[in-house]
Amino acid sequence: MTTPEAPLRALVTGATSGIGAATVRRLVAEGWSVVASGRRADRLAALADETGCDTFVADQTDAEQIAALAEHVTAGGALNALVNNAGNAFGLEPVATGDVDNWLRMYELNVIGTLRITQALIPALRASGRGDIVTITSTAAHGAYPGGSGYTASKSAEREIVQTLRLELGGEPIRVIEIAPGAVETDFSLVRFDGDSERAAAVYAGYEPLTASDIADTVAFTLTRPHHVNIDTLIVRPRAQTNNTTIHRDA
Repeated sequence: MTTPEAPLRALVTGATSGIGAATVRRLVAEGWSVVASGRRADRLAALADETGCDTFVADQTDAEQIAALAEHVTAGGALNALVNNAGNAFGLEPVATGDVDNWLRMYELNVIGTLRITQALIPALRASGRGDIVTITSTAAHGAYPGGSGYTASKSAEREIVQTLRLELGGEPIRVIEIAPGAVETDFSLVRFDGDSERAAAVYAGYEPLTASDIADTVAFTLTRPHHVNIDTLIVRPRAQTNNTTIHRDA
């Protein structure tokens, strides 16, 4: 009698909404065991009720909470994938008038938070013998645009973590993957514009943007390739968006 293999296991950060929540749903549907992490306990509880995922409340910018999250994950068994999704943008001002506090918030969340959780879980991913680190950056990590310098700077730095880590882990059983989405209709713009729903809606007006599920599809695609196949960088935009500054909208 053969013993059934345990399901592959993943941690998804920033899982309380948008791309993170969609990724949890998609990986569970693919048969993965998933730990969903984020700041909002009520949303995590609802996601657990819906999908059966494990949850852990943690703020990506709090070093002690990240350490506790890593301890929870490693205590629960082997870890095969870390999906670094937690991140956000704050403000859309020119360099000359940019809010330094917003720059610091983005750097702490998008760069240092990603660094801390990745450092904490590399040993578990290595020990699994089949590890993956998927980091959701942005097309902002691949090119500048007016008003976006704080976000592009933080996402470019996050991308450098990915690029360097792939070199440093070469030869080990860990794939290092970057997924860089363009315009995805989530709460992203609502947060960026401090709750201004009219301004946020205008970002997605006149064309069909990507959805969170579209990006969850790409995460699942990269994770389900044979493990000798590494998708280094995957840039995903809606058809209407040809670069960071050009979106072809309906008249």
